[in-house]
Amino acid sequence: MSEDLELERLRRRKLAELRRRFAEQVKDEAAEPPGEEFSEDEVLKSVLIGRAWEVLAAAEAQYPKVASKVKRGLALLVREGRVKGPISGEELMWFFRRLGLRVRLETRIRFLERGELKSLAEKLRGG
Repeated sequence: MSEDLELERLRRRKLAELRRRFAEQVKDEAAEPPGEEFSEDEVLKSVLIGRAWEVLAAAEAQYPKVASKVKRGLALLVREGRVKGPISGEELMWFFRRLGLRVRLETRIRFLERGELKSLAEKLRGG
């Protein structure tokens, strides 16, 4: 019987400790200064290069919920310093593919003829 009382006392002590830790964590999160808010675009501007912005825009248009979560998570990782170096459009496209998202980009074939850019349709028309 005394073992049961001792076990119950330990449980209550642990529960009180967990509640105290949780309350401190909530208090710390609420006490963060509002100036620490960060713009995802501003943070990503430092790492996205090449066609990465085009890939991100296409992903946001085709998969808005998932792309916004990826954007937020990527900005957080960059801000924490866990992602370093530039991220190209190819790498971002690969990342979305690994998530199972087939982001489709607009593809155009153009020719430079006599100093003028012509589309494939114009080229086939003979113009």
